[in-house]
Amino acid sequence: MARADPGAFVIGVDADSSSLVDPSRRAARRKGGVPNAMFVVAAVESLPCEMDGLVDDVRIHFPWGSLLRGLLLADPAVILPLARICRTGASVQVVWSLTPRERGTGLLAADPRALAATLPGLGLAVDELREASPEEVVATGSSWAKRLGVGRARPATLLRARRR
Repeated sequence: MARADPGAFVIGVDADSSSLVDPSRRAARRKGGVPNAMFVVAAVESLPCEMDGLVDDVRIHFPWGSLLRGLLLADPAVILPLARICRTGASVQVVWSLTPRERGTGLLAADPRALAATLPGLGLAVDELREASPEEVVATGSSWAKRLGVGRARPATLLRARRR
């Protein structure tokens, strides 16, 4: 994202520091690096207060584990920090994929419409909730989605919201 838009300042956030090693190394290269990118190791529940009100665009592509659970169940401990870092009017996009293979997660019963109904009370107005097209899945640039066949053999859901 930073390479595609040199005028933007892009912050990659992941709770797992090992996931950020390669991207941060590539971004820091003298030749071919991207000086407009930085990386923060943090769980969504503990996003740095220095980010409060600074973010114009949040993109969460194919979350898993506690982040996926917190998003789909509209857990305030997950949603409120996301809203807190956003400027008024900032966009939030979440793309996820669940199939019966994930039945052990307990999330298949989560109703995305319930999520959409809960978000306004947590500071995010829902603009769109629907199945993601294959082109939208590809546009996320997610290698994980590509490996899973999301958008082809496996459906994905797209949520777009904005900070109120």
